[in-house]
Amino acid sequence: MARSALSDAATAERRSATLGWLADRARERPMTVRRTPLDELDGWRSDPATGTIRHHTGRFFSVEGVEVRVDGGAVPCWRQPMLNQPEIGILGILTRTVDGVAQFLLQAKVEPGNPRGYQLSPTVQATRSNYTGVHNGRPVRYLQHFLQRGGHRVIADVRQSEQGAWFLQKRNRNMIVEVGAQVGAEAGFRWFTLAEIHHLLAVENIVNMDSRTVLSCLPVGVDAVPARDRFTAALQASMARTDGRHDMMTVLSAVTEARTSTETRTRPVPLRETTGWIRRDGRIRHESGAFFEVVGVDVRAAGREVDGWSQPMFAARGRGLAAFVVNETSGVLHVLVQLRAEPGLVDVVELAPTVQCTPATLQSLPALPAPPLLDLVEKAPAADVRFDCVMAEEGGRFLDTETRYTVVETTDPAEPPGYLWVTVGQLQELLRHSHYLNVQARSLVTCLHSLSTPAPRRTL
Repeated sequence: MARSALSDAATAERRSATLGWLADRARERPMTVRRTPLDELDGWRSDPATGTIRHHTGRFFSVEGVEVRVDGGAVPCWRQPMLNQPEIGILGILTRTVDGVAQFLLQAKVEPGNPRGYQLSPTVQATRSNYTGVHNGRPVRYLQHFLQRGGHRVIADVRQSEQGAWFLQKRNRNMIVEVGAQVGAEAGFRWFTLAEIHHLLAVENIVNMDSRTVLSCLPVGVDAVPARDRFTAALQASMARTDGRHDMMTVLSAVTEARTSTETRTRPVPLRETTGWIRRDGRIRHESGAFFEVVGVDVRAAGREVDGWSQPMFAARGRGLAAFVVNETSGVLHVLVQLRAEPGLVDVVELAPTVQCTPATLQSLPALPAPPLLDLVEKAPAADVRFDCVMAEEGGRFLDTETRYTVVETTDPAEPPGYLWVTVGQLQELLRHSHYLNVQARSLVTCLHSLSTPAPRRTL
């Protein structure tokens, strides 16, 4: 892994070649996405009694209404549409070792919601409906390595949550499986070193969300990586430590206490009765114009499992912000995470970024309280910003939805209520298990991994 992170192949020329490869795939296999009224989506039906939007097969996913009650919350009760996708899909990356260097197989894949077209996706990125052939489409390549793992070494295999504000108890199986050096890259796939991936993380909208969440589960070792400065040395020390200001039992107990004491109740309600949401002009939007919209799209794509389809999608109203605030203590970098409840999470609370919000929503609805440390992140001097890049969220369900992922260093070691200072090693240990870090935090862990090696730190 260390050799992979230090690979000489991670040059500007190699990065440019990858971007050119993605552009070539876009020309060879274009995708067109056209907005379509929800009532005109081919294969989708709205229940006349509830308004719930479902596929005619009963598979894939549905758009349903929920009511959320949070005792003691800043907003104690609200209703909203949510995506219900009970299937557990596979997000899997193959790895192999060639000449002592680990490589990872990623594919050039386009999703209808991608703001920049083709991105680097996992080797396999498929819902159960996809890989069991509900759509009568082409088979998913490399799937057998994840379903039939005899003779392969499993590096990571864990179920993880997705966006708990929009998905109702959605989980995917995050997997990394080692195969032999003889496994090649088919058309549309390429082997990458960790260094190459770390370089590409600094390019806007290139490494997709599913790749980021899988790579966060990778047990990255940095013992052989030379530290280039104070920050890198503190980060590497943090990655090697599963104890810090709090030991692991204290961290686990804090999560359990938050899950036990947080009274969050989510119940289904008819989509037609989601107070504050308006279905008009072929879409569903909030009366304030904030949060997100439910829209329909008609897709035509060459080279996918099927050549065309229609579907509903969620489209955020404004760019999200997900930030880790970090602080060095006694030569060890610590990350400030919050114990965050979200209505769609399986177990109520997961560890989340220090700041996770949509600033445009806060501006349009000033009655909503701003999260702690938002000012620190938004007004941080450039010298304190260790990582800063805009990345797309999952393009299969979210249309043109982006988040600014950033890591900001502070000299203030204060720990607000509901937050914990933890080491990166503790986060990595928790990622061996399900439902401890939310999807935004997992993306940021992968960004932190990229900072431990000689890769660019700012947007390219």
